[in-house]
Amino acid sequence: MQMWMIAMLAFSVILIVRDMAKLIFTDRKKGKPIYDAYPQKEKMERYARSFQRLAHTFYDMPNYQEQLTQTEVWDIFAQVKKNVCRECPQKEKCWSEKENQTNQRVFELLQIIEEGDPDRFLRAQGDWVGECVQAAHFTETLQRIFFETREELLYRNRLIENRLAVAEQLNEVARLIQKLSADVSDISTVPTLMEEKIRRHFQKQHIIVKQVWMLSKPDEKWRIFLTMRTRGGQCITMKEVARQLSQVCGCRMVPSRESRAILNSEMKTVLFTEDVNYKVLYGVARITREKETVSGDNYACACTDDQFIMCLSDGMGSGVEACKESETVVELLEQFVTSGFSRETAARMVNSALVLQRKNGMFSSVDVCSLDLYTGICEFLKAGAATTFIRRSNWVETITSTSMAAGLVQQLDFEKTSKKLYDGDYLIMVTDGVLDALPDKQEEETMKEIILQAQEEMPRELGRYILEKVLSYSNYKAYDDMTVLVAGMWKK
Repeated sequence: MQMWMIAMLAFSVILIVRDMAKLIFTDRKKGKPIYDAYPQKEKMERYARSFQRLAHTFYDMPNYQEQLTQTEVWDIFAQVKKNVCRECPQKEKCWSEKENQTNQRVFELLQIIEEGDPDRFLRAQGDWVGECVQAAHFTETLQRIFFETREELLYRNRLIENRLAVAEQLNEVARLIQKLSADVSDISTVPTLMEEKIRRHFQKQHIIVKQVWMLSKPDEKWRIFLTMRTRGGQCITMKEVARQLSQVCGCRMVPSRESRAILNSEMKTVLFTEDVNYKVLYGVARITREKETVSGDNYACACTDDQFIMCLSDGMGSGVEACKESETVVELLEQFVTSGFSRETAARMVNSALVLQRKNGMFSSVDVCSLDLYTGICEFLKAGAATTFIRRSNWVETITSTSMAAGLVQQLDFEKTSKKLYDGDYLIMVTDGVLDALPDKQEEETMKEIILQAQEEMPRELGRYILEKVLSYSNYKAYDDMTVLVAGMWKK
């Protein structure tokens, strides 16, 4: 099923890329918006609707079953009667004359078997001796058939979980296609006067500009695509190109992080964006659990053109297996978020992937901070994660979570919060092992005091200070993996 899902996603990406190529690189008249090419946009929206309909067919199938149905219980009775009671001389007495009493007694015995208490089951077997001439055989057969039926139920539920995970993936693909379709409709050629001004200015710098596009967004930030090359075999740094574009636009422009560092005689299309208002430095301090060599905690920090993202995950337990679990979560989150997926979409995709491969109760916490480098607004997404702390001057604020970890349930109920951060603020993310080392029922207050007492300004040094202070509460012994991830934000 996973291979089928991957093939479907890959096929959808090929179709999207093909249609976007037709849409963007088809010849257009100067000044004509790209979003006038509605046939391609409509085709992408049809793709999205098709994936949504396919996902709904999975959702409409039978739902998760918590316990055996009445029909399945009666089927257990029928199998026991066939295997044990068919040749019994007291069959008519038990299942005809005293049918109601027998049914009630068997129901009670099934409940005891389901509870899994061996002592109660042995006592029930002893009580059954006075009721049935084949008591031992009857109760053992009933127990065996019950476990077999329950195993079938668990297997069906597992298939249902996989089916819902695939449906969730298909829904997210549909949302992504819709987002791409909306982004394409926002691309247009710049006004003629602006384009001519850019061409003339760059011509003086020995740069030939073939085409200029603009990406219109509600935040009104400049996003300009230039298709260009140098003249006479020269090489110019992309930073210098951005500096020249800044003079034309009247604001500081920077090349996209994914662009090449050098412009040469080969025609290239490069995205330039308006420079952000904030810069971020981060550092980490961590220690593994006593007698362990590998930490079950993993983290990742990444920066896009307009956002800084921190991901922290605490795998179940410690050691190699916990490390693999949290590493999977962090790598997928980082890849999805930096590729343009929303945090919610990334979390759902990661959760469904964990459900598909879940074994032995595998789960990991999900903790994501996404900082908008233009506005300073930070969005938090948590699932089973420890408290996050925000330090500003002489006070500390907390961001808490009570939701379940990823991989435990199909429909992940993560918690979202947004906070405005300012110049000089610090974000401190920690795993459960850090807070568990502090005094019981005073974890957050104690952590606030530690953070406020710190004099360190660099994130790495602040993280080391916090971890050392926390360890002092447990006689410098780590009873669980501990990770402190710190990021500081400053205005440019």
